[in-house]
Amino acid sequence: MWGFCSSSLKKTPLPAVTAEMAKKRARKKIGLTEFVRRRRELMALMEDDSIAILPGALARFRNSDVEFRFRQDSDFHYLTGFDEPDAVFVLVPGREHGEAILFCRERDDQHEQWHGDVTGPERAMQLYGMDDAFPITDIDDILPGLIEGRSHLYYAMGADRDFDSQVIDWVRMIRSNGQPGTEPPGEFIQLEQYLHELRLFKSAAEIELMRRAAEATVRGHIRILKNVEPGMLEYELEAELYHEFVMAGARWPAYPAIVGGGKNACTFHYICNDDVLCDGDLVLVDAGGEYENYACDLTRTFPVSGRFTKAQVAVYEVVLKAQQAAIDAVKPGNTWNEPHDAAIREVTLGLVDLGILKGDIDNLLKSEAYLPYCPHKTGHWLGLDVHDVGDYRVNGQWRVFEEGMVTTIEPGIYFGVDQDDVPADYRGIGIRIEDDILVTRTGNEVLTAAVPKAIGEIEALMGGGGH
Repeated sequence: MWGFCSSSLKKTPLPAVTAEMAKKRARKKIGLTEFVRRRRELMALMEDDSIAILPGALARFRNSDVEFRFRQDSDFHYLTGFDEPDAVFVLVPGREHGEAILFCRERDDQHEQWHGDVTGPERAMQLYGMDDAFPITDIDDILPGLIEGRSHLYYAMGADRDFDSQVIDWVRMIRSNGQPGTEPPGEFIQLEQYLHELRLFKSAAEIELMRRAAEATVRGHIRILKNVEPGMLEYELEAELYHEFVMAGARWPAYPAIVGGGKNACTFHYICNDDVLCDGDLVLVDAGGEYENYACDLTRTFPVSGRFTKAQVAVYEVVLKAQQAAIDAVKPGNTWNEPHDAAIREVTLGLVDLGILKGDIDNLLKSEAYLPYCPHKTGHWLGLDVHDVGDYRVNGQWRVFEEGMVTTIEPGIYFGVDQDDVPADYRGIGIRIEDDILVTRTGNEVLTAAVPKAIGEIEALMGGGGH
């Protein structure tokens, strides 16, 4: 049942920018030495007499002559730092004339007048530590010669069908040559199984960028906690978030924001964000900023009016307890699934206390009786992608947490308006609480801890009093 709605948007004044703030806002980036190190680490994992080929992302048109905002392929960015479209990166371990090779667009005065600077092959060598760089238009003439005679070809076959066809054509070209010493590779090896393992462990420089993404995201979530009120539209809250992200240096969201008021919170990937936020409802906000390609992923659920109802408190406390149990289980030596198991146990205990489930806890867990109300996993890897790369199982066993990994922890409970087995007071309540957790040498660090999640802290920040 929708409550009373009023429409008045409070404004938070922006602070004056001091010299200290300006210095803090100076952009952090991954240094060239780290990109070089990453390439060396990958080559150390490759077989002798091999070559790796990695295409970058392409420019895509939104409509007519308007392009979508370009965002580089994460694997390509990880190895090169080169964030222009229409590029291909090649690694040839042991090549006499240089191991790191880039194919990219040439500079063009007319193009640059309309669209801005293009790096070009010559500057790519200087700025990105490439041993060789060539125009992308020359790739058909040059790359087959780099492939021929190599025994192993590392490439993400199946990720890009068009580029798959190019690679196959180059291999066929080599095979049709028929000259001694020009044989094509005898083995294709999936590149990502090696590259994604490297990406799973974050360096100190990567963690610093993820802290920046978290800081921007925290600012956005605190802003909306202070500014939300009945009568606002979901997308007005979204706009408040994005404003703060950008002001803190996270130019783009890491994913489309979820701003779900009332029953909309029960749709896990709700992104319409066009409904009215009404008195008496909760609003679930799942939104994170992206800083220098690194993502933050944060969710808070809070009352539109600034004060939780008794029913909302009862459900919220179950989710909060589940999240804390899961966070406590994120530490070196534990497996990736232990936080999920800890969260689900607390969720199941809570559902029993709420009168929704009945029976022995162990039997309820074994039968997965919680699934109609908590159907998703408790977390995922985080990094260059919001759902980042890295295996969750190794040789059939859950992966063990190690220092430098980053995971989200995000348990939730969702009671649909049509779930007749749920007491009426709970129907339409959807609650998820999510933070980003860095695995440290001795335990963990919550990167997004600055956004309050205890009921009293939320209500105090929102000016809604306390229970």
